[in-house]
Amino acid sequence: MTTAPLITWKNGPADRDPGLYAGGLRYLVDGKVMDWKGPSFEVLSPVYEEKGGALVRRKLGDCALLDEEAARAALAAAVKAYGKGRGAWPTAAPSERIAAFEGFLKRMEERRLEIAKLLCWEVAKPWADAVAEVDRTVAYGRDTVGALKELERRSAGFAVDGGFLAQVRRSPFGVALCMGPYNYPLNETFATLLPALIMGNTVVVKLPRLGVLCGMPLLEAFAASFPPGVVNIVPGEGSKVVMPIVSEGSVDLLAFIGSKSVANLIKKAHPRPNRLRSVLGLGAKNAAVVLADADPAAAAKECLSGALSFNGQRCTALKILFVHRTIAERFTAELVSGLAKLKAGMPSEDGVQLTPLPEHGAVEKMAAYVADAVAKGAKVANPRGGETDRSYFQPAVLYPVAKGMRVFDEEQFGPVVPVAPFDDPAEVLDWLAESHYGQQASLFTSDAAAAGPLLDALVNQVCRVNVNTQCRRGPDTFPFGGRKDSAEGTLSVSDALRVFSIRTVVAAKQSDDKLVRGILAARSSRFLSTDYLF
Repeated sequence: MTTAPLITWKNGPADRDPGLYAGGLRYLVDGKVMDWKGPSFEVLSPVYEEKGGALVRRKLGDCALLDEEAARAALAAAVKAYGKGRGAWPTAAPSERIAAFEGFLKRMEERRLEIAKLLCWEVAKPWADAVAEVDRTVAYGRDTVGALKELERRSAGFAVDGGFLAQVRRSPFGVALCMGPYNYPLNETFATLLPALIMGNTVVVKLPRLGVLCGMPLLEAFAASFPPGVVNIVPGEGSKVVMPIVSEGSVDLLAFIGSKSVANLIKKAHPRPNRLRSVLGLGAKNAAVVLADADPAAAAKECLSGALSFNGQRCTALKILFVHRTIAERFTAELVSGLAKLKAGMPSEDGVQLTPLPEHGAVEKMAAYVADAVAKGAKVANPRGGETDRSYFQPAVLYPVAKGMRVFDEEQFGPVVPVAPFDDPAEVLDWLAESHYGQQASLFTSDAAAAGPLLDALVNQVCRVNVNTQCRRGPDTFPFGGRKDSAEGTLSVSDALRVFSIRTVVAAKQSDDKLVRGILAARSSRFLSTDYLF
C-alpha cells in the first residue's frame, strides 16, 4: 500500500512569486541606501522546488552580512541625528513627525504586494496571512498617528497648583535599537519601530535573519520620508551587528522580540544597563483551560485554530490544552477531526493552512518533543501526526500529556498540540503559578459561577484571559504584555507611545505667566505648545 504524500512540492500562482529578489545586498545608514560589497548569505525558502530531477530549496536572493564597522556607522548616524536631544527630529513638532510618518505609510502601501510575496516565500506564511500582515502594519501606523493626536490633545493644557503652572507632555528617550522576530518579521518589528519613531527617537533596526528580505523594499521609503540618520536599517549576525552597537553605551532603548536568553545577553552587553529602557516580547506557554461544562466541539474548534494558526509559530499560540478528564477524550477526537480538514500545501496556494517550517532545525525539534512524550506514555492521536517531509512537519496531537514530558512545560513554538487531562482546576492554576511564563490563557466554560473565581485567579498569573476564545494579540488597541519571563513593558497602539517616551514637565511660577504666554504666542518652543488644545 502506497502512502499518500504529506505535501506536494510545487510552485504556486505566478503572480504571487517574488522571483529572484535582487535588492538584498543593501542597507540604510544616515539617509542613504548603501550597496554592500562584503560577506553575504543566500536566502533560501523553506519551500522546495524540482530542479535537475531533484527537490531543492528555492533561492530567493542574497542578503548582506554587515560587519562591526558598518554597524557602528549606523549607530553613529542615529546618535548624530538625535543630536544630544537637539536634533531636528527629537525637537520637531508632533505635526511635523506625523506628516513624515504618513508619507512613509503611503510609500509602504505602494510596495504592499512585493512585501507580501517575500513574506509568503521566505517564512512560508500563507498568502492571505502575508497580505494581512502588511495591511495590519499599515493600519497600526495609522492608528498610531490617531493615538498621538489624542495624546497631544490631552497634554495641550496647563495645570495650576501651589502657585505654579506647568505643562506635562512626553519627550523621546534617545536612540532606540529595534529587533523583531522571524514569525512576524514585518508587523512585530514595526510594532516597536513606528511608535519609537513618532515619539521622536532615532532608531537602528536590526532585521531578523529569517524574514530579512521583506524589509528591503522599504529602504528607499524610509530614506525619502525621514531626515538622515533617523532610521538606520542593518542586516547581519547579531554577534557582529548588535553586540558592538549595544556595547558602546549609546543605545538608550532596546525593543526586542525573541528569546529571553538572547535578550539577557544583549542587556548584559550594555555598559550602563540601568540607563537602558527595555521593551521585550519574549516566550509564552499559553494554556487553554477547558472545564467539564464546556462544549467539546466548540472548544476544540477554537483551540485548534489557536494552536495551529501559522503552524503554531506565534508567541500568542495556545501551547498546551488542559481539558477536564470527563470530556478529554471527546475533545481530543474533535480536535483530530478538525485537524484532518486543514489543508497542507505551498504557502502561495489559496486555502492552505499548514505550510513548511522556515526555522532551521524546527522539524527536528518538533519530532524530538513528540518522541519524548510518546516514550513517557502519550500517544499521537491523529493519523500520521509527527511525520515529516523535508521542511514540512505534520501536526501532532499528543494525548494524554502529563508532568515530566518536555512539552508539558517547554514552549514548543510549532505544530505540536499537547492535551493534558485534569480533575481539579486547582491543578492548572498551580501549573500556571509555577510556570516561567505569564502572557495569556484561554478559559472555556458556560458556567458563570465557576468562571468568576477562575478569572480572578488567572488574571494574577497572566496579562490577558480570553473567555471561550483563543489567545491573540489584537485588537491592537488592547494592551499586549506579559508577566514573568514573557515580557517587559506593555504594547498596544496607545501603550507603545508611552513606552517609547517619558513624561516631562515644564513648570514656572504663576507670577511668570506673562513669559509663558509670550513663548506660546511667539511659538518659540516646540515642546511648550497648545497647538492640539482645540
